[in-house]
Amino acid sequence: MTIKRSDKLLEIVNQKQKIAVNELSEMLNVSKVTIRKDLSDLEKKGLLVRKHGYAIINDPTKLNYRMAQNYDVKQQIAQVAANLVSDQETIMVESGSTCALLVQELGKQQKHVTVITNSYFIADFVSDHPNITIFALGGKYQAESEVVVGPIAKNVLANFHVDKLFIGMDGFDPQQGFFGRDIMRADIVEAMAQNANKLIILSDSSKFGKASLIKLADFAQTKMVITDDDIPISVRRILQDKKIDLREVKHLS
Repeated sequence: MTIKRSDKLLEIVNQKQKIAVNELSEMLNVSKVTIRKDLSDLEKKGLLVRKHGYAIINDPTKLNYRMAQNYDVKQQIAQVAANLVSDQETIMVESGSTCALLVQELGKQQKHVTVITNSYFIADFVSDHPNITIFALGGKYQAESEVVVGPIAKNVLANFHVDKLFIGMDGFDPQQGFFGRDIMRADIVEAMAQNANKLIILSDSSKFGKASLIKLADFAQTKMVITDDDIPISVRRILQDKKIDLREVKHLS
């Protein structure tokens, strides 16, 4: 399955929410056998759901649904991030679809890495990679995002110190920095950042054109941003002016 076809297939399923195999075959000009194989591959990755004769989007409230948006770009970002991590290193990772793909990529690279995370989704997502050791924080569980937050998680974080912290984001402000949607998760990010040397943001370029609720990190805290080359020129200039290391992967159109 080519990257471009998988991108297009995911895009169609996400737009239609439910679509027949026959219709997908006609739209993409490939056989139904090929479409069924493509759908099976995407279902194994957790990016959609197959029913008899149909493809259906994941529950939009679940992280797997968000992972399916710009999936191949997120994979490239995850690969760049994984290359920054050494064998036998301990890192912190906050929740998010690209962060989950980062930890999975470390598993695929056979690096022996310890991951401190508040994301139970990530812990489960990489459970078949024995080279990844997960320390999952305790605390108040948020079922929608499958993370823990609150004072218990913050207290546990005080016992750790790492070189690299990887986080996602939901929005960007040209004056203030990087934003998220959840106040309690932002509080956890702040606690993580206090115990890490480098804060690295993983995000596809679509998030840089959005506003969001609560600040996750300001420019001074942020060491690096890994995104794709569809990032707005104005944002690229801001990050360069703020001396933030910007890494861009190619956005496949």
